Order: sequence, then C-alpha cells, then structure tokens
Amino acid sequence: MSDEALAIVQRSFTMSVRAEVWLEDELLVAEVPIADGSEELDRSLSVPERVSLSVPRRDRGMDWDPSHDPEHPLAAYGQRLRVDYGVHLGGDSWEWINRGWYVITDSSVSGDTVSVNAAGLLTLVDEAKFVAPFQPSGTLVSTVRSLVEPALTVSFDGLLADRSVPLGMQWDSDRLAALNEVLDAWPADGRVTEDGFLLIEPLDDTGEAVLALTDGVGGTVVRWQGSTSREGAFNAVVAQGEDSEGNQVQGVVYDTLGSSPFRLGGPFNELSVPTSFYSPLMTTVAQCRKGAATYMARLRRTASRRLEVTMVPHPGLVLGDIVAVTGAGLTGALCMIEAMSLPYSPAEQSLTVRVL
Repeated sequence: MSDEALAIVQRSFTMSVRAEVWLEDELLVAEVPIADGSEELDRSLSVPERVSLSVPRRDRGMDWDPSHDPEHPLAAYGQRLRVDYGVHLGGDSWEWINRGWYVITDSSVSGDTVSVNAAGLLTLVDEAKFVAPFQPSGTLVSTVRSLVEPALTVSFDGLLADRSVPLGMQWDSDRLAALNEVLDAWPADGRVTEDGFLLIEPLDDTGEAVLALTDGVGGTVVRWQGSTSREGAFNAVVAQGEDSEGNQVQGVVYDTLGSSPFRLGGPFNELSVPTSFYSPLMTTVAQCRKGAATYMARLRRTASRRLEVTMVPHPGLVLGDIVAVTGAGLTGALCMIEAMSLPYSPAEQSLTVRVL
C-alpha cells in the first residue's frame, strides 16, 4: 500500500471490492458485481483462506445464476477469483490492494441473490489425494514440486538449504499431509502469496510491527481471548528420524522463552512435558534439532496467549503480520496475526493476534 492509502485506512474511508474470474488461462469476467461479502483467514486451518460473496442474480444485463452452465463465471468447476480491495483516495482515484486468488468451491441461488464461497489455492492440493502410493526421490525441492505442481507454482526462499530425500519413503493417500511432513522435517513454512504462488521459506516469528493498535483509539477494542487450558500443553519437542543405516536419531528442544506460560522450570511444570513427531526425512541429529525448533514454533501458534481485536478495516494486513498492541494490560506488545476477518462492505474488522 502507498503511504497515502495507509494514512486513509487508519480513519473512516470509502471502500469497494472487485473480483476477476478466470478459467484456466482465460479471463471470463473482469469485474463481478459484489453486493456484500467477507474474507476469513486462519493459520490453524489446512487451507487458511476463505471468501464469501453475495452477487445480484441479474446485473448489467448479465444472468449471474451459474446453475445452467458449467463454464459460467460463478460455477465451481475450476473457476478462480482474483479479489482486490479498493481504497478511495479522492476524486476519481482509487488504490487497489490485491487480496489473493481463490478457487470457487460452491455457489447457490436464493431469490435474487447468488451466494458464492471460495477457498485458498491449497484447496487444489488438499483435495488431490494419491491414487497410488507416492515414493519421493531426489531432493526436498523436487519432492515439494512433485507434490504440488502443476496445481500451484512453487517458489523457494534462497535461505533454505536443499538436501537429498532418503530412499524407501512412501505416502499412501494424503498429499497435503505429505507436503506438511516435508516442511516440518526441512524445517520450513509454506504460504500462498497474493500472486498465487506457494512460497516455501524459513519459519520466522520475529520482525518489526507494521501497525500500532491502541485500545479505545479510532474505535479499536482489545480483549483477551477468553479461554485457557492445560490440555495438549508441552514444554519440550522431541523430533526423531533415521540415519542412512536405519539407526534412530533424535533432537530435543525445550521451551525456554521467558514470556511463555509453558516454559520449562516455570509454574506450568518443572518437569519436561514433551510432544514428539517422527519423519525419516530427518537423517542427522542437527536436522532433528532444527525440526524440533520449527515444530515448537508452529505449535505455539495455537498454544500462546491471544487477544481479540476489533478495528476499522485495514486491507493491507495479512496473516503473519506483526502489530504492536497497547491495551488489556499490555503496552506496545508485539503480536502476530493468526486469524482475521475482513468485511467486503462497511463494517468492523476483527483480528486474533498471538502475543510474541
């Protein structure tokens, strides 16, 4: 977003949403008439992105009921949406922020309204189960490409070090689970970018805040998420693999983060409370330790303290962004966005943020 748009979205502003529809490489419609809708994002889900749209049944001389034609722009037979959120800069000037690509999963008609649901592009991997056992070969990079392409084009961060895949591995059915096992063992993280690529990169829970949020300022409300539980809690991760001779190798990482309520030696439990995972993709102790550290960071996304924030919509925010939060007893605390809801009509936006 430009500095001008950033300044505008931190107060009341005029917005609009538009969506293109593509089928394979053909642009079917340049602008779907969107009456209402929302975008829901949640990193705890296998496919984090969801979009719902309400479209007039007839608009601009077009019948938007998709039930009669499998190649209709709003049918669910491979049609993809590219969604842009517009911020009015004044006069005839708008700035359009790309909110990503989505696969239409279903559409239905009720009265004069067509309801369209769509999901992120990882849907294509999630639904594509193996028809026969898959045995990886080559390297981690080539394995990820074999699991995902051509449904999604993969891009790899240059900081990741590729390595060979052990012989004899096999996955039977779940393609997305196989992808996640590769990422855990690498270790790495994957996300679909706004341009529709699957980016594989190191998991990083650090960085500078892109936005400061203060309770009571500009309509922002900050509250603690209202639940705590010991169920499933841990303060150590054990990662196990096999070396080239079939011997078990193991790496252990302990939760020593001072701000963590589950830290080893803290009030949660002075003894080790481990959780573990196994992958033959890890063949050395060093790889196991790195895998354990990344696995702990990923699990902490759901186990850490969380805040609920309601605010004026900010279309520049995405999952994984860091914000500085003042409120609920915190002052400028760095928090990472784990879930969010962005309305496609004038309304409040909600965030779920994890205290780092």
